[in-house]
Amino acid sequence: MTLLKRLTFISFTTAAFIFSTACNSKKQPPAKRQDSRVIVDVIIAGASTISNTLEVNGTVIANEYAELHPEVSGRLTYLNVPEGKSIPQGTVIARINDADLQAQLNKSQVQLELAKQTEERLHQLLDIKGVNQADYDAAISQVNNISADISYTRSLIDKTVIRAPFSGVAGLRQVSPGAYVTPATIIASMQQVSKVKIDFTLPEAYSASVQKGTYVDVLIDEANSKKHKALIIASEPQVDVNTRNLKVRAMLQDTVANPGSFVKVNIVLGKDKSSVLVPTNAIIPDAMNKKMVIVKNGNAVFVDVETGVRKEGAVEVTKGLQAGDTVVVSGVLFAKPNAPVQIRSVKQLKDVTQ
Repeated sequence: MTLLKRLTFISFTTAAFIFSTACNSKKQPPAKRQDSRVIVDVIIAGASTISNTLEVNGTVIANEYAELHPEVSGRLTYLNVPEGKSIPQGTVIARINDADLQAQLNKSQVQLELAKQTEERLHQLLDIKGVNQADYDAAISQVNNISADISYTRSLIDKTVIRAPFSGVAGLRQVSPGAYVTPATIIASMQQVSKVKIDFTLPEAYSASVQKGTYVDVLIDEANSKKHKALIIASEPQVDVNTRNLKVRAMLQDTVANPGSFVKVNIVLGKDKSSVLVPTNAIIPDAMNKKMVIVKNGNAVFVDVETGVRKEGAVEVTKGLQAGDTVVVSGVLFAKPNAPVQIRSVKQLKDVTQ
């Protein structure tokens, strides 16, 4: 056999082998698919007694608060801001240079005296028909005009004096004596802290529970678990259109707190009740409603639910879930409707809400 024929035979044999191998590999049966069931942890939904109390965040505000601004521009000639101390209403806090206004006032008073003397002389002449009525009326008008100018100048002088608008505690001084100030300048602030108020917001659905004259519990210091009473004095008549929350104000009773402090407000919505609690991470938020996954006959079933009060990692389910249902608490995002699931463990509610 020639060399050319040997090479041709080897090439043909190699090609036949490769083709046969490829065909055999296609004919092999597919490998058995692994179990595709999602592994989940569950709890058995049970009835729990919960306190029907709503907790919201609040802010302490002073009973009265004001920033002290001058009404006119000028240089400070007197400044008395007792920082951090109580001052009575009407106390002079600052004075602005009013020398020009005082000079104008003196000038007007001299003019008024002269105008009054002129009016008296013309009045005597009018009685004997020595002057016409028009001249006398002009003299009266001059007296009235100058009197009006004096009143206006005195009102400008009053604006150069800054007084305490109410009894309260003076804040930190923001300017120094001799400084040039304008109506935009803050000299200091004042707050009335003998009584303080609490402002808080809550969903509009609970507006009936915060009527004027009712009390709420306020936790001021978390390190001290003592709660204080606050009397609801008013609420905004309109609900916020963006958050759908209602703003409420209450007066703190028998204690004080620093304005601006963060507090927690507890509102009693009714008597304690028996409800079904589930972990908050078991709730699937949807565009239209809320869903949960429960296990029935080994399959994942999605159900629509309605929730109520939240409590330390758990939420009350008011509709859509019954006591005794098997609720998926882990692997929720991997479960598919009516798909088989494998239960790895059955947990207690307290184990998944800590």
